[in-house]
Amino acid sequence: MKMNMRLMMWGVLLAMSITTYGQQVEKYKPSWESLGKVNPAPVWFQDAKFGIYAHWGPVSSAFEGAEKGTWLAGWHGMKMYDNGKLDPSKKGKPTTNYIHHKKKYGDPAKYGYKHIIEQFDPSGFDAKAWAELFAKSGARFAGPVAMHHDNFAMWDSKATRWNSMNYGGIDPSAELKKEIEARDMKFMASFHHAFTWKYFGTAHAYGGVDPEDYDLYTDPHGLDDDTPSERFYNEWWAKLKEYIDVYEPDLIWFDWWLEEMTEECRQKFLAYYYNKGLEWGKDVVVSYKESTFPEPLAVKDYERGRPNQPKDQVWLTDTSPGAWFYRPHAQFKTPNELIDILVDIVAKNGLMLLNVPPNPDGTIPQEMQDLLINMGDWLAVNGDAIYGTRPWTIFGEGPTRLPEGGHKIEKIKIAYTNKDIRFTKKSDTEFYIIVMDKPEGDLVVKSLSTELGVFNSEIKQISLLGSDESISWTRDERGLVISGLQDMPTDYAHAFRVKVNGYTENDIGGAVAAHED
Repeated sequence: MKMNMRLMMWGVLLAMSITTYGQQVEKYKPSWESLGKVNPAPVWFQDAKFGIYAHWGPVSSAFEGAEKGTWLAGWHGMKMYDNGKLDPSKKGKPTTNYIHHKKKYGDPAKYGYKHIIEQFDPSGFDAKAWAELFAKSGARFAGPVAMHHDNFAMWDSKATRWNSMNYGGIDPSAELKKEIEARDMKFMASFHHAFTWKYFGTAHAYGGVDPEDYDLYTDPHGLDDDTPSERFYNEWWAKLKEYIDVYEPDLIWFDWWLEEMTEECRQKFLAYYYNKGLEWGKDVVVSYKESTFPEPLAVKDYERGRPNQPKDQVWLTDTSPGAWFYRPHAQFKTPNELIDILVDIVAKNGLMLLNVPPNPDGTIPQEMQDLLINMGDWLAVNGDAIYGTRPWTIFGEGPTRLPEGGHKIEKIKIAYTNKDIRFTKKSDTEFYIIVMDKPEGDLVVKSLSTELGVFNSEIKQISLLGSDESISWTRDERGLVISGLQDMPTDYAHAFRVKVNGYTENDIGGAVAAHED
């Protein structure tokens, strides 16, 4: 009897705390105060700098057959029901998504979003090929869009019948986790299903939704209804919790609209996930948009954007080389553009999360493969100036700057030049000068002028990453002047490693104090 009582008491103690790294750690409670003790950006995350996720699912096939030059909104499940009569301000003008859907499938009242799901054909998906490509790109973390606004689970879910195993016969999350982790990358997943409540409001307004399918489309509600039902909250949490428990992701990334849901549900999630991290013995990361969480509790994300100056707290950019999901006739950014954006992000204490939009069958477009391999080739040469770095004294110099920071500022077209320079730091005795284009003639780094107080250490050595060429340099009132550059090792930005003595101060106590009058 005494032994049973001891076992019961021990069980209670285990339930009240978690042991990790050989130490007893108190569980986080679902309150901002308790959660404020978390470290939102562990070292692995700060060191990683570059990750990849993939927008892929049943909706990818919806855009097949679209005429060249026709613009289609990414939120097809929402826009496909908008015939122009749901909102008086539209004056009866249907969306291009509605026109395309009706032509491709038929009237949305009969052939709704459910019909797209039923045709999901992931026959080209190869998790090993995806992971191998992500590794070649230089990404340090990667994973799927686990659930987008369409409420469809890209995993073998028991929490919802609308999943990739029931419709497609695959579990991409399980397969990707295995292959990604096998290549020493961290595994992540993104969740966008808070917005599902608004996303399928048009389906109910248009009509034709079977009550048996409310578990996909959510309970009936008006277009202006911003108050999710209790059932919605329960299902939102069930899917999220299931994914955490089964796949143990290192990073969970949230899209917007979660800030519109209750504070209690957000606190509940954070406490549960951070406590799971303690249980697993690993440092997990949460990324968010808008005002979902207080900034010190998780990592803030800028969609297709970034700040125009460094931030003290680590941040993240999610961006895409083109559209988020597959488009026929897709146009992608160049490797040069993406590398310059990555360099600017890292110099400002950020990380890049780059989207890959696979083809409807799950294969990755050749142009996208080439882009990622190009980025990987550049990082193989210049990665020392990116991975494991921290912001230097200033983030950069040069004429090309973002006029403002924030979401979606990438719509402002910026072309960096060889006059634009960014800095990163490895330690107090090593930092990097990254020139955004090939130098012509002497490279002058004005910030290192002897007349400025930005840099006050002695330079011991300068080298160009990827090159054995001896670097000739002088430092004077103009700045650091690097001359005689010949062949550059890569086609894009170029990184110079600068080794210095570091900053020291004399100890002015002891003997000095003893001689005072």
